[in-house]
Amino acid sequence: MGIRSFVNQSIRPAVASAHRARPSSGDLVLVAAVIVLGIFGLLMLYSAGTDFSLQTYGSATYIFNKQLLWMVIGTLTAFILSRIDYHFWRKFAVLLMGVTIILLILVLVNNEVRNNAVRTFFGGSVQPSELAKLATIIYLSVWLYSKREHLHDIQLGLIPLAIILGMIGGLIFLEPDLSAAVTIFILGGLLFFVAGGEMRQIILFGIVSLAAGWLVVQFSSTGKARIGSYIAGLKDPLNSSDHVLWSLEAIFKGKLFGVGIGQATTKLIGLPFAATDSIFAVVVEELGLSGALGLIALYTVLAWRGLKIANQAPDSLGSVMAVGLTFWIVIEAGINMAVMVGLLPFAGNALPFVSAGGSNLISTLAAIGILFNISRQSGQATPPRAGTGTIPEGDERKTYSASVDLRRWDRRRSISRTRRPANHAK
Repeated sequence: MGIRSFVNQSIRPAVASAHRARPSSGDLVLVAAVIVLGIFGLLMLYSAGTDFSLQTYGSATYIFNKQLLWMVIGTLTAFILSRIDYHFWRKFAVLLMGVTIILLILVLVNNEVRNNAVRTFFGGSVQPSELAKLATIIYLSVWLYSKREHLHDIQLGLIPLAIILGMIGGLIFLEPDLSAAVTIFILGGLLFFVAGGEMRQIILFGIVSLAAGWLVVQFSSTGKARIGSYIAGLKDPLNSSDHVLWSLEAIFKGKLFGVGIGQATTKLIGLPFAATDSIFAVVVEELGLSGALGLIALYTVLAWRGLKIANQAPDSLGSVMAVGLTFWIVIEAGINMAVMVGLLPFAGNALPFVSAGGSNLISTLAAIGILFNISRQSGQATPPRAGTGTIPEGDERKTYSASVDLRRWDRRRSISRTRRPANHAK
């Protein structure tokens, strides 16, 4: 039936908050899934990173201890954001994006080279491109919400969107971080669709993005190499890059139930970035196909609850933001796993909650905190103004109903525009 995109909207009223329903306890199934993912991630990271940690830092638990610290900070961040009304970001989205752009510029100026790229501060501890993904979702959600009446106008909708994405994506590309730049554009197109962009504009956006991607590949030695090895691997898996070959060997060793946690050997003899980019291969080798399916099931639960939160959000800002945050996490996971089995060109996307890395873990947990706050406000609606039976100006309740496969091709917008009911009484 397709993925429903949403959106039951009501802007918070100017009247006292006492008229609103009390916040719910939030989506506890989402919290449970994230807790399981976090514990599982720490366990697999301990297994995958012990040898590398010992060789690099002189301590077998250095990477694990650092990840545990990031987990505590990220959990605290998620808790704080879960208590802050997500409408808060309407006031501070521009500031957040401004800070993000400054950090992306400073990381280029700082020129701290790691793995032939300049993406981090403080010895790899801070990676602004991870913050940029979260900031882009928040900023675009607020921007699209404010421009919802003009999205059908290409000059007020699609062109400004392309400029925003081009600025952020361009700065990230200069690091270079191709996978993060591509993720930014995917999320931008998705949010534009969910917010009500017309199908013809979305198709145009896709064509322009593909053309720009082709040009990037032509002028990027990294992009050329990755696409070349990917195509060669599709023709013959034995011609895949060494990274994919080691990953496939680990997956083959894992079979159905794996060799046991801590017993993988591929991570010791050749699998690159076992604790970060390649940790999914370690999961499959140690837990087998059954373990991989279990991990995929957890991400599926997260996607289900995230879309449910979006569907029940009190307004379109919450819905669009919830969709963006949910799909960001799911897309990152999907790309990471697909790369490890040779289904996509190599990309540096982390496996959320599992791969080592403070910036990604904290940003992802922050997204969960915002998502949980949206779930706490599910079902809250703006009541009519007392004695009038109508909804005050600016407090209209809108209903958007769109579906990926139910969009009409009869030249009508598949997402309704503002309608003011003549008499809105309970």
